[in-house]
Amino acid sequence: MHRAYKFLLRPTVRQARALGEMLRDHCSLYNGALQERRDAYRHLSRTSIKYGQQSAQLKEIRALDPERQGRWSFSSQQATLRRLDKAMQAFFRRVKAGEKPGYPRFRGVNWFDTVDFPRDGDGCRWDSTPHDPVTRVRFQGVGHVRVHQHRPVKGRVKTVSVKREGRQWYVILACDEVLAEPLPATGAVTGIDMGIAHFLTTSEGEHITNPRHGKRNTEALAEAQCALKAFPRRKRENRSAKHRRAVEKVTKLHRKVRRQRTDHAHKTALAMVRTYDVIAHERLSIANMVRAPKPKPDPEQPGSFLPNGAAAKAGLNKSIHDAGWGVFLDILTHKAESAGRVLIPVDPRNTSRTCPACGHVSGENRTTQEKFECTRCGHTANADQVGALNVAIRAGLVLPDVA
Repeated sequence: MHRAYKFLLRPTVRQARALGEMLRDHCSLYNGALQERRDAYRHLSRTSIKYGQQSAQLKEIRALDPERQGRWSFSSQQATLRRLDKAMQAFFRRVKAGEKPGYPRFRGVNWFDTVDFPRDGDGCRWDSTPHDPVTRVRFQGVGHVRVHQHRPVKGRVKTVSVKREGRQWYVILACDEVLAEPLPATGAVTGIDMGIAHFLTTSEGEHITNPRHGKRNTEALAEAQCALKAFPRRKRENRSAKHRRAVEKVTKLHRKVRRQRTDHAHKTALAMVRTYDVIAHERLSIANMVRAPKPKPDPEQPGSFLPNGAAAKAGLNKSIHDAGWGVFLDILTHKAESAGRVLIPVDPRNTSRTCPACGHVSGENRTTQEKFECTRCGHTANADQVGALNVAIRAGLVLPDVA
């Protein structure tokens, strides 16, 4: 089993400066490699450059620039080039599929926040001072950086990444061979329905409250963004002290909301795997659910458009993002695997319109957001609970009679 660990780094002033320089130089390498690919393709020969060709140039690049590119790990620079190659492959895949291409962009220094080390011991070393009670991680060109390790690391450390979030630095470990820790069997099974009014509802009728962390911090975030907008756009090194503080305030608020949302997802998922042996959930395509509606041209007035509900859809999309369904389902999947639980994704179509008693499907069955009343048999129940029951039924779970 695979598991990732994220720990806060506590670098010294010199080490923090060196980490920033490492990100800067990897960003420069990424942008230079992207420019080379663009120039080669724009040439009359339409030359296509691959990762292998750019990786072969690294030795010469490091020799010509020993103070910057030659200072960092060769393997981490290869990982940065693979990152670009992966973005290019995704671009060509979207072109062939007829989707919006989204050509890879040049990265600004403020938008390049992660450096990967493909193998522990090659340019980096986790727990580099085992004789010291304080855990440290060593990065080539930076030194031994202190780590705030708040829990033990299990399994074999495979890859190491360093990430910047605002003014804080983190190390992320990807571990293999992590043993599962099965929980005692409970014999309970359930289906869950994700929602906006309630974060989720189980087939037993239990509602988990939607905390709406983003909405609760909307006013503070809007105020901070208005203060930031008063400053002209400048590079990081040219910003005044007030400008830097305004940027940091917006960053901290976004980080706070993200952490609150993740914390809620972890606690909810842990409660679910402790209670149930088998959990069925909807196989949601969140990217499609939050897609903006297409414009409706007015046939009677060329150049004009009919109302398409974009404003209302934007509010719904914002609520879906705020709920963090994708984050929760990812966490639930990992926790279920670790605890030895069974997770069953099912088709979500018409789960809230199907009567669990007689199977009648109709949009008129759900009269309001909360109330479900079957137009055929008259079965009434909470609409979210009906959705959860249908999810469980589609997964083949044995549940109490709902008739």
